[in-house]
Amino acid sequence: MGLSTHILNTASGRPAEGVAISLHYLNEGRWQHLNDGRTDADGRCKTILPPAIAFEAGIYRLRFETKPYYLAQGTPGLYPYVDIVFNIEDPGQHYHIPLLLTPNGYTTYRGS
Repeated sequence: MGLSTHILNTASGRPAEGVAISLHYLNEGRWQHLNDGRTDADGRCKTILPPAIAFEAGIYRLRFETKPYYLAQGTPGLYPYVDIVFNIEDPGQHYHIPLLLTPNGYTTYRGS
């Protein structure tokens, strides 16, 4: 059904707008780049998996480019990027991968 993501800056309590994101698929031991996106004013990226890309079972990676985001905020961040690697077992389901972000840490979970 699809893939979406959402970033909240939990230090400020605001969505993380303008964060560059890339999607990759693990193909025979190598990461294959699939698409790029950017978070909107609500911290969401609904277009990271466009309809032209077939969603299939396997291991995927979302890379969030957090360093430029924190530089734009005038805040030093510990992590220049965040990689979230996840397994898709049923491509017929929708997968929502949120990222809760602070300058010195992050957490993620499977959302709805």
